[in-house]
Amino acid sequence: MAGARKQVTRGDLMKSWLLWTFFSHSCYNYERLQATAFAQSMIPIIRRLYTTKEEIVAALKRHLVFFNTEPNVGDVIHGITIAMEEERANDAPISDEAINSVKTGLMGPLAGIGDTVTQGTITPILLAFGIGMAKEGNLFGPFLYTVLEAVIVLGIAYFMFMSGYRLGKRAVEQILEGGLINNVVVGAGVMGATVIGALTGKFVSLSTPVIATIGQTKVKVQADVLDKIMPGLLPLLLTLGVLWLLRRGKSPVTVMLWIVVLGVVGSWIKLF
Repeated sequence: MAGARKQVTRGDLMKSWLLWTFFSHSCYNYERLQATAFAQSMIPIIRRLYTTKEEIVAALKRHLVFFNTEPNVGDVIHGITIAMEEERANDAPISDEAINSVKTGLMGPLAGIGDTVTQGTITPILLAFGIGMAKEGNLFGPFLYTVLEAVIVLGIAYFMFMSGYRLGKRAVEQILEGGLINNVVVGAGVMGATVIGALTGKFVSLSTPVIATIGQTKVKVQADVLDKIMPGLLPLLLTLGVLWLLRRGKSPVTVMLWIVVLGVVGSWIKLF
């Protein structure tokens, strides 16, 4: 008579998700990056599925191979891995290589997607709201940013984790099918760039008090010339100059020092 099917519980999944969510970046190392955190997050699953010391040790070693991805969208990898471990524990012909191939094959693409969605889109948009409110003296701004960032990002992480487990290896196929995710990534990139542009226009401040005398007429360079050409022209030129320097390989620290020097000298000679 066949034994009862081994299956993880909802509580096991929650423990695994919480371990990864809070400790995914707690034990980085140059050899394996997030591998130790991944193995730690699999402990509730391994304890549920395997009973002998040999099986537990083998499972932990299986998940100590090199691993690195964006920890929220990349949560789908954990769900898929748990589904594969569950099938393996029930005698499905799933090898160590098959499990690790899925992990290593998905971690790169999902890292790119995750960084674009979370760091390139969600965070800048929420920061724009929070900083805008804080700049006007509203203390609710930082609180709003913190709460919304946590709710949205954790919501994405939980959805991806549970979807990965529920759909198994089909999860990524369903997420990627029809090229939908490519449209999402492109749209997210455009939105992120738009938000950064808006932040630049709002928070980069540069003007000049220079007054030019032409005959009997005094011309305010800022109000009568630059603002007539395009309001915010100097902040735009400064931003484009910084971007040009960064693209030429100058370090951000060097660029910031140059800006400080330019500001001090420009203020001293009354240019800015």
